[in-house]
Amino acid sequence: MVKKYIFGKPFETDAVTAQIQPERSAPQIENARIETDKGFRFYYEMNDTDVIYGLGEANRGIDKRGYIYVSRCSDDPDHSEDKTSFYGAHNFIIISGVKNIGLFFDYPSDITFDIGYTGMNRIDISCGRADLYLYVIDGDSAYDVARQFRKIIGKSYIPPKYAFGFGQSRWGYKNADDIENVVKGYRGNKIPIDMVYLDIDYMDGYKDFTVDDRRFPDFPEFVKKMRSKNIRLIPIIDAGVKIEKDYDVYEEGVKYGYFCKREDGTDFTAAVWPGWTHFPDMLNADARKWFGRKYKRLIDQGIEGFWNDMNEPAIFYSKEGIDSLNEAIIEYADNLKSNEGDEETEGLPGKIKEAFENLQNSPDDYRRFYHNVNGKMIRHDMVHNLYGFNMTRAAAEAFEEIVPDKRILLFSRSSYIGMHRYGGVWTGDNKSWWSHILLNLKMMPSLNMCGFLYAGADLGGFGCNATRDLVLRWLAFGVFTPLMRNHAALGTRNQECYQFENVEDFCHIIKVRYRLIPYLYSEFVKAAENDDLYFKPLGFVYPDDRYAVLTQDQLMLGNEIMVAPVYTQNAEGRYVYLPEEMMFAKFLPDGSISRQIMEKGHHYVDIALNEVGLFIKKGKCIPLVDAALSVEEIDMSTLTMLGYDGAGYVFGED
Repeated sequence: MVKKYIFGKPFETDAVTAQIQPERSAPQIENARIETDKGFRFYYEMNDTDVIYGLGEANRGIDKRGYIYVSRCSDDPDHSEDKTSFYGAHNFIIISGVKNIGLFFDYPSDITFDIGYTGMNRIDISCGRADLYLYVIDGDSAYDVARQFRKIIGKSYIPPKYAFGFGQSRWGYKNADDIENVVKGYRGNKIPIDMVYLDIDYMDGYKDFTVDDRRFPDFPEFVKKMRSKNIRLIPIIDAGVKIEKDYDVYEEGVKYGYFCKREDGTDFTAAVWPGWTHFPDMLNADARKWFGRKYKRLIDQGIEGFWNDMNEPAIFYSKEGIDSLNEAIIEYADNLKSNEGDEETEGLPGKIKEAFENLQNSPDDYRRFYHNVNGKMIRHDMVHNLYGFNMTRAAAEAFEEIVPDKRILLFSRSSYIGMHRYGGVWTGDNKSWWSHILLNLKMMPSLNMCGFLYAGADLGGFGCNATRDLVLRWLAFGVFTPLMRNHAALGTRNQECYQFENVEDFCHIIKVRYRLIPYLYSEFVKAAENDDLYFKPLGFVYPDDRYAVLTQDQLMLGNEIMVAPVYTQNAEGRYVYLPEEMMFAKFLPDGSISRQIMEKGHHYVDIALNEVGLFIKKGKCIPLVDAALSVEEIDMSTLTMLGYDGAGYVFGED
């Protein structure tokens, strides 16, 4: 049962699609209380054994208990354990224990979830204004609550089937030769691949919807050439529009008033990759339609997929920020001359450091610009978390007009609940750390609970230098994530699969992905069409098994399998918990598959660096095909079944 409550005057986020009549009385939730005299506060007293699920793309565990989280779409590439905000804002939690309750706080600005941090048994959820919708869901189980929530927020985006192939990306592929070398590296080593991603260097001066014709002299012909090799090129689109005379996107945006404004009505200016930019007003329906139609320029050149980036929106600096830094430097220099050794002078370097640190993504800057929403000016910080959602919405709605009979790959860095109807997400600029394999795993079911099924991380890690064993282990988990992409930052070690020794090990792991694509895509479509989850915590499937509920490094996938990747350096295997009898199937590098029936309980399993393991539930089976170099080349006539004898499998429809 879902109940809707209104506090104050909420902003309409479009997160919820179901028509739910609001309750006339205040929420009556046992162990909870709500205060609205100073902003909004929701308190809840947890039981000792309660598990807290949700929050989508958030830090720490599948069970969110014991830390503090802030929903604020944040451009922060350092995903260390102390961080409270990442790129997404997903304000949905499930309290699971004696009772199972879902809570969605539909609020588009900063909201803090203190879940057993200040008080070990207390949930304290707070935001600055008591203007929001609160949805309360009662369910029979955590899984039931999650599915009820999925039903009220709308169907999840389904990508084209090729998007379940493997993709290679790197910030630093600068021209057609670089892309051709990547394709040769994969095809020459017979490693399957379907996509190569284009980061910001493909653009002319970092201008959206342009291609540098010096680096790609005949881009449509190059796209066609890659397509003949069953390779799709997937370009990046950034949120900021470069200020440049005769750049038509800039000129049109200014002419029609489609950019975000300052309070005085002038266009807001800040610096990102192109230098000084304006931000399209993604909360203005007319501006959204205008921006979305610009994707046609690249679609007309053969492009079939995009990734939207820098759409928190990220700000490198503003004029005010630079002025503040200059003032601090000048003040320091003046005082140094006249007051050498003075205590006041000695404190100024800290002031300069603070001014420098406050340049990027400054809260002051987010208070400096406004959106035009149905003729009303809304300050950006009040609706900050909706920007990336509406950028991706702009593209998806335009695709329905531009190519109505075709699916386009689309995913975003920043998101809010509701964006899942328009595209997927990747989890942003992670690092080549072993802990980030585990963080990737823990985010997946939480994102699914919030509707984001097409999701994945930068396999191998974006920042830092990857190692051969880390990339192999991460790929072995990436075999199962809908978005399977290797991506790395400029200046880091090359981590394309063919760059490492014994390349056949990488080839084998990616071939396992292609053998599983009919199963994985089928389970994905079923989850999307049935408002279900692709990845589930073990506790969703085995709620009465305390060991299963407490397990946070294994996932159920679809209705048939469990995955338990190795995420520890130098490990030769790992311990797993089986909530019931299962078949342990291991894909071996010679192409064969070992099978072992294992009883319920705790086990240690050996999994070598060049092996991929999975567990099949008792009485179930999954389809396999022969590996192919691309999704289009998969031969369904090679289909066989892996699992328990006599078990059947029903495919989901595409």
